[in-house]
Amino acid sequence: MEKFILPEIKDHHQIDVYEQHGGYAALKKAVQMKPDEVIDEVKKSGLRGRGGACFPTGLKWSFMPKGNDKPKYLAVNGDESEPGTFKDRQIFEFNPHLLIEGIIIGCYAMGINAAYIYIRGEYGKWISMVDKALADAYAKGYIGINILGTGFSTNIYTHQGAGAYICGEESALMNSVEGERGYPRIKPPFPAQRGLWGAPTTINNVETMSNIPLIINKGAEWYSKIGVAKHPGPILVGISGHVNNPGVYEIPTGVPLLTLINDPQYGGGVPGGKSIKAVIPGGSSTMILRGENLEGVNMDADSLKAAGSSVGTAGIMVMDEDTDLVRVLARIAHFYHHESCGQCTPCREGTGWLEKMLHRFEHYEARKEDVDMLVNVANQIEGNTVCALGDAAAWPVQSFVKRFREEFEKRVKEKEEINAA
Repeated sequence: MEKFILPEIKDHHQIDVYEQHGGYAALKKAVQMKPDEVIDEVKKSGLRGRGGACFPTGLKWSFMPKGNDKPKYLAVNGDESEPGTFKDRQIFEFNPHLLIEGIIIGCYAMGINAAYIYIRGEYGKWISMVDKALADAYAKGYIGINILGTGFSTNIYTHQGAGAYICGEESALMNSVEGERGYPRIKPPFPAQRGLWGAPTTINNVETMSNIPLIINKGAEWYSKIGVAKHPGPILVGISGHVNNPGVYEIPTGVPLLTLINDPQYGGGVPGGKSIKAVIPGGSSTMILRGENLEGVNMDADSLKAAGSSVGTAGIMVMDEDTDLVRVLARIAHFYHHESCGQCTPCREGTGWLEKMLHRFEHYEARKEDVDMLVNVANQIEGNTVCALGDAAAWPVQSFVKRFREEFEKRVKEKEEINAA
């Protein structure tokens, strides 16, 4: 497949090279269209958000109120703090102008005059790269006052996070941009009604916005035929763990998961020819899958949902036959306990109990009844918090125990054998 988001073009991050290969042509085309026509084109393309929720992008854009009674904002989520996820930084480094062009088109379509690219604080190098690309785009007149002589004006700013995973949640992100503590907000009202500084706000992921120029340049019909019909387009997947070729790969949606793991052009198989014990397909918060159940599972939203997981942020983590899954889950639980903002009691207290209980399993101190208690605690967290971090902490526990219960029961049995000896 031809690569559209991460084309193999030398120095493509430089604005002159980007322009030589058709860069900013989509913007020039978009501003000759009516804003509603741009939104309709994005709707027809079938583009779904690449940040995990897979919400239809054009539909989200249509929620933005018409008129200019209040300022309107676009927030672009580049926090990318989900463990196992590392695709957005490839866009920041190798194709930042595709992102910027998509943002400008989005601002034009929704009548927005200010956009913020929220980038995780640990990405210092990549923040500088995006700032350089923005400065070059301003110098060329693609951003700022009276863009391309159309009378439309917008500004784009980078906003550096401070290392809090919770700020990847859209409302906590908005609080962070405003200079407040990164606490998620209760919804409704939703961002389109009351977002940044109380004004209408649309929030999209970095990769989502990077698809917009492709749709405008080549048309919604062309885009909709890439990959699977219900979740079309190119998608970036990050493959890590026990594979020979870890990295970020651009694929059409719907490629079989086993192809991504084993094909030499992607993951290249498991080192040492070992078997696959488990795969987490979409970042640490998505449900784990058993290695023997991967046949027929494809990298798209509906296929993964049918398999009992989700595409999430497309961070594929592969674990071989020797992996200690109890230890893996203990590390995941530690992360979510550490990153809970503490606003909601079920999450604040529950994530701590999950970590403590998994510590007992990891160190052969758990009791037989702790297996079910672990799931019970996760069930008490799920669906009972303001944001989805509680769910993100609960889902791995629920799925690990459901699909690998024997691993946890084995720890209890080995504890009893140790005590008997």
